[in-house]
Amino acid sequence: MFTGAFVATLPDVPNGVATVPGGSPHEEPDLGDDFPGFRRDRRTEPLDLPVLVVNRIFQPVQITTARRAFLLLFGGSALAVDEAGELHDFSAWRSLPVRDKDDGLPVVGGSLRVPRVLHLRRYDRMRRPTIRLTRKNVMLRDTHQCQYCARRPPVRDLNIDHVLPRSRGGEDSWENLVTACRTCNLRKGWRTPDEASMRLIRQPLPPRWSSTMQILLGSPHPFDEWSPFLKAG
Repeated sequence: MFTGAFVATLPDVPNGVATVPGGSPHEEPDLGDDFPGFRRDRRTEPLDLPVLVVNRIFQPVQITTARRAFLLLFGGSALAVDEAGELHDFSAWRSLPVRDKDDGLPVVGGSLRVPRVLHLRRYDRMRRPTIRLTRKNVMLRDTHQCQYCARRPPVRDLNIDHVLPRSRGGEDSWENLVTACRTCNLRKGWRTPDEASMRLIRQPLPPRWSSTMQILLGSPHPFDEWSPFLKAG
């Protein structure tokens, strides 16, 4: 357990890059398990808060917990990113004040600011989380919008449509499943969009990071500090 007493007794970490561990830029970082999900409420423990992890070239690779983020930060394999984009090692980060808008981790003698974004110092690959292909997640990807008429009826009036019908070899995949309202779903029937003279408003693809965040967290990403990295990803 990453307790306050443990944090308070951590030794100073020298400034600069002397603490960067060795290893290949392609070596898979130990980021722990995929983030289990997030529901913000008063009982949320600081160490359970989500932290966006970006690689060496600032591309998002995963969401981890603040608990894991602090271990990576203290170990020297990662740097914390503040809202201005400045990078901080553990020694510099723990000297920053905890403001009203921040989440703080209680430690002996004060409080430690919980980082929103963590920068891996060597890792340069992309590592996207695996999102289960489910009815709910397809609708989240499509923002609960019919992909034929662009309307957003109540969820109870939405269906999942196979672009290429299953009877003609269509698979269950991100590229072949779209959200459709009942009216459009019935109109299309067992035809392709071209055969039904119905045009998709966008090409169905696996979720991008912005929609991936919504699927993983159950709501749009909770921190403004994530936005620049999610747009770039």
